[in-house]
Amino acid sequence: MKLGVLISGRGSNLQALMAATARDDYPAEIALVVSNQPQAAGLERAREAGLATAAFDHRDFADRQNFEAEIDASLRGAGVELVCLAGFMRLLTAGFLEGWPDRVVNIHPSLLPAFPGIHVHEQVVASGARFSGCTVHFVRPEMDAGPIIIQSLVPVRPDDDADTLAARVLATEHQCYPKAVKWIAEGRVRINGDLVEVDGAGTPQMAAINPI
Repeated sequence: MKLGVLISGRGSNLQALMAATARDDYPAEIALVVSNQPQAAGLERAREAGLATAAFDHRDFADRQNFEAEIDASLRGAGVELVCLAGFMRLLTAGFLEGWPDRVVNIHPSLLPAFPGIHVHEQVVASGARFSGCTVHFVRPEMDAGPIIIQSLVPVRPDDDADTLAARVLATEHQCYPKAVKWIAEGRVRINGDLVEVDGAGTPQMAAINPI
């Protein structure tokens, strides 16, 4: 399966996907990396790995439709089959998503539907929540919404601040995103209404309690 990865920054989750797709037994490859920030560090990561890249500064376009039209054309030109948002800091319109039905996925650093949006780890720490984590989900027009494919669970420690929590959540993001994409590429993922079913996936049997 050919992937198009959309980024805005350093490309940490892009790197995790690059590492996964470099394995001979992984059923997907990165066909194109796109950024709305021409100076994004993730673009340099991609170029150093020999991947095709494209940059479209959203500030150069009169509206979101024209901006997204350029992205859409570049993805289709590269033969992309699945669009992976990896720290892409622009909301995609319903019009764009209609052109890629159930073929756009995102990773978010919280246990959605809790804590959508930005400054997630600050919100989690301030709320007193005992757990956080990450979510990979199919994208819908609403921000950080859509059927959930996989989540991680990360305990919030008493001495955590946003940075320490973010680092531990990020480590699980790098595990979850390649796994979710692999399942999709293998044809194991089905959407049933608002729910996702994954053929052959297991479920943990133990409950997590924090504090103990």
